[in-house]
Amino acid sequence: MARRKISPKLKQIVLVLFLLPLLGAVPTAPASSAKGETLRLESSVVAMGSAYSVVVYGEDRTRMEEAVDAAFAEVQRLDEMLSNYKPESELSQINREAGDHAVPVTQEMFNLLAACVEYSRQSEGAFDITVGPLMKVWGFYRGTGRLPHRAEILGAMDRVGYQNIVLDAARRTVWFAKQGVELDPGGIGKGYAVDRMVDVLKQYGIQAALVSASGSSIYGLGAPPGEKGWKVEIRDPKNEKKSVAEIYLKDDSMSTSGNYEKFFRAEGRIYSHIMDPRTGWPAQGVLSVSAITPRTLDSEAWTKPLFVNGRAWAMKHKPAFLRAFYCEDTPEQTCAWLP
Repeated sequence: MARRKISPKLKQIVLVLFLLPLLGAVPTAPASSAKGETLRLESSVVAMGSAYSVVVYGEDRTRMEEAVDAAFAEVQRLDEMLSNYKPESELSQINREAGDHAVPVTQEMFNLLAACVEYSRQSEGAFDITVGPLMKVWGFYRGTGRLPHRAEILGAMDRVGYQNIVLDAARRTVWFAKQGVELDPGGIGKGYAVDRMVDVLKQYGIQAALVSASGSSIYGLGAPPGEKGWKVEIRDPKNEKKSVAEIYLKDDSMSTSGNYEKFFRAEGRIYSHIMDPRTGWPAQGVLSVSAITPRTLDSEAWTKPLFVNGRAWAMKHKPAFLRAFYCEDTPEQTCAWLP
């Protein structure tokens, strides 16, 4: 299989050879380890506005490097497809043209949009990929946030609503029922990219890997040598140096949405980037939510409605395959797993 190259400026690689005899430094590491020896490879790349990191274990260094290169090539491919900053991306083309006519899309994009519409339906509109106009008026699109006038919010709300996404499976097209509708991949892009990276690693025979997108969407493939899974900590939303829980991921994903990721203060209140598309205002009452599911696309998408709708709603409506950990905005900061 041909090896795909990633620019050396975009990645840093650290290779550690475990179980070496204590005989001092080794001049060069072999392409594959001796029987019983385990290699650990770490690498990272910046794409889609996020830092993607990979840790893999194996016994064949060359194969491991090929796998990681291919995984990073995949996330760069998705950047070309899903970026709303690049005019030539497929998503940008949809945003430009779908208000005027039905736009033919790839099967991959069609399936992703269909999944987003289903997330919106199941979450009663708390997840909405058309939230783009609201993110812009609140200043979260390229900046750190601002308090808009109510007229601006109302104007943006007129262009928000997943019901305006019209999908035609037979023709494989997408059309917006209203002018000004705009897709925002921020709620699903990282999760989808992590899943695709994991799929690529599996194709190369990798059995143990941890893939992370900015630390907020993570997938643990298999387990590190001698461990029951990949140990991941859930950070304290009010203190980044502390954790409030830990979990072992083994063929599972975890995504976290917190009000500490992007926010600003105005008039004595904190406004985060996690928007309630139905009101036009940032959600209140929750500090962070972590969702654990078999797919990272699901865990990332579901953290938004879990955050927006709150713990009581989640206890009644969350999918059966999902586990959730809440930190609520109470005087004593209540953090606990959802029953």
